[in-house]
Amino acid sequence: MDLCIKGKVALVTGGGGGLGGAIANSLAREGAKVIVADVNHDALDAVVGAIRARGGEARGMVWDLADTAGIPERMNDIVEAWGNVGILVNNTGGPPPTTARDVAREDWEKYFQSMVAGVIKLTDAVLPGMVKEGWGRVITSTSSGVIAPIPNLGISNTLRSALLGWSKTLSREVARDGITVNVILPGRIATQRIRQLDVAKAARDNRPVEEIEKESTGSIPVGRYGKPSEYGDTVAFLSGTAASYITGSVIRVDGGLISSI
Repeated sequence: MDLCIKGKVALVTGGGGGLGGAIANSLAREGAKVIVADVNHDALDAVVGAIRARGGEARGMVWDLADTAGIPERMNDIVEAWGNVGILVNNTGGPPPTTARDVAREDWEKYFQSMVAGVIKLTDAVLPGMVKEGWGRVITSTSSGVIAPIPNLGISNTLRSALLGWSKTLSREVARDGITVNVILPGRIATQRIRQLDVAKAARDNRPVEEIEKESTGSIPVGRYGKPSEYGDTVAFLSGTAASYITGSVIRVDGGLISSI
């Protein structure tokens, strides 16, 4: 299937991570010109290098979404170099495991800035270009915790949930401008983040990490962790013309893990 996004400019935040890198690669394989943004210079260089090695177009930008004041300057650089962003993938790193109570106010504010305020501010900066073009895609990656809260991920469950209401509201505001706005959420995808969470749980429970992984995959109907490429390909599909009538939705890529309807 031709997704018809060849030549579109795509901005992927958190693009140096497991999910972000997979998304960037999937978009590049469909011919999009991908800007990989991440706080980790080495990680984004690796993703950009892999895309270019296959003949794709990509550039890296060291970018901390918590620095909302720097967003206009970054966007000006992108527009001058490549034109308006047509596909925005809001993908942020996860906070450390915490309970929902007894979290310091400073931690709430720190992660709200990078996980919520930064996403909203960046989207606001990108939307005028999409409106001008009469076409755009805003895809925000969250977590299965927004539907079924994950134990010991208090900050993540809380802050990522805020993006659901924002995304749904925004989708109705820009639909007639040719812009779709969707949320995509992963189940347990085999990334370094999931490995870290498994290791942390093993340490808390004083059990081998292999036992934790076996228990975890046993709760997934398809019987395995997802591949990062499966997640990236879903984002690429939502970016294409075939998904033009999908907006205001929450798409699960979870192998059937979430038991609710």
